[in-house]
Amino acid sequence: MDFMTAKEASEQWGISQRRVAVLCSENRIDGAEMIGKMWLIPNTATKPDDARSLRFQPLECLPVKPFVKWAGGKAQILDEIRRLYPSGLGTTITKYAEPFVGGGAVLFDILSKYQLNEVYISDINQELITTYSHIRDDVSELVDILRTMAQDYLPASGDIRRTYYYGKRERFNVLKAEANTSVEVAALFIFLNRTCFNGLYRVNNKGGFNVPMGSYKNPTICDEGNLTAVSERLQNVDIVCGDYKESSGFIDEKTFAYFDPPYRPLSETARFTSYAQDGFDDKKQEELAWFIKDLSRKGAYVVASNSDPKNTDESDNFFDELYGSMYIARISASRAINSVGEKRGRVSELLISNYGEART
Repeated sequence: MDFMTAKEASEQWGISQRRVAVLCSENRIDGAEMIGKMWLIPNTATKPDDARSLRFQPLECLPVKPFVKWAGGKAQILDEIRRLYPSGLGTTITKYAEPFVGGGAVLFDILSKYQLNEVYISDINQELITTYSHIRDDVSELVDILRTMAQDYLPASGDIRRTYYYGKRERFNVLKAEANTSVEVAALFIFLNRTCFNGLYRVNNKGGFNVPMGSYKNPTICDEGNLTAVSERLQNVDIVCGDYKESSGFIDEKTFAYFDPPYRPLSETARFTSYAQDGFDDKKQEELAWFIKDLSRKGAYVVASNSDPKNTDESDNFFDELYGSMYIARISASRAINSVGEKRGRVSELLISNYGEART
C-alpha cells in the first residue's frame, strides 16, 4: 500500500497539516499509522467529514478561567462585553477571532457558551502564544514542570525565593533571545507571571523581560485543574503568533471579532505597561481603526475596547472622531496597575462596535 505524509494530505484536502494530525490521532482516517513521529496516510484515504462544529460545545463540568494574570484583563468588565455579543453568535455567526488575545477572558467566555465552527486567536507576544500552544498540545508535560517549580519556590524563604525568581527570569530571557518555543518557555512564562509584580509583562529596549519579583505569599503557580480545562477548550483552536492584520483572511461575514489592543495611555507614566518593544502609538491606533472599518465592509461583527481619553482631558475626542460612524459605549472599570495607591481607582473605558445604534 502506498502512503502520503500529513503535509501531502493537507495540501490535497485543503486543510492544515496540524488538522490532519488531529484527525489521525482521533482515528478518523482509516489506515493512518504513526511511524516514529510522523503520520503516514494511505493514498486512497479520503478527507473525513469535518465535525468541528462539535468541538466548541460547552463543557459545563470544566469551568475555565484565564491561566495568567494580565494587565488590563477583561474579566472585570466581561458582563459589559457580553451585552455586545451579536445575537446570531453560535447560529448564523459561526466563527470567532481575537487578534490581541492577551489573557483570554473573552475567549474563554465565548468557548464556554457558544457552539462555533472555527476559532482564531493571535498575539505578537511570541512567549504568550508559545504558552497557549503548549497548553493546548502538551499540558501534562507543562503541569509537571510547573509542579516542580511550585515545590521549589513556595516553601522557600524570602532570600531563596528572590534568588530563584531572578534565576528563572534570566533563564527565560536567554531562551527568549534564542526565539526558543519549547515547553520550558511556557512554564517559565506562567511562573514569572504568577510571581512577578502585578502580573505585568514588560520588556526593555533589548527585548528582555524586566519585571521585578512580586510579594505574593502563596501564589498559584501550578493550577492543574484550570490548565487542563483550558487545554480542553483550546483543542483545534488556531493559535497564531502575528500581527492583527494577519486575521483578515479568517474574518468574514460569519465572524464575531473582538479587538483589545494596547490601550492608548492616559499619561506618560502609563506607558510602562506596554509589552511590545515598539509600543502602540496614535498612528497604530488609526491603522487599527481603518482595519476594523475594512472588516465592517466585509460584514463582520466587531467589538473593540480602549481607554477613554476624557478621563484626563474632556476635550480629547481622539476615539470619538476615529470611530465616529460606530457605536461607542463608555463603561466604568477599576484599573490598579500603578504602584502609587492614590492613583488607583475607577476610570471610564470605551467599548466600540460596528453594530448597534450607530452602525453604518
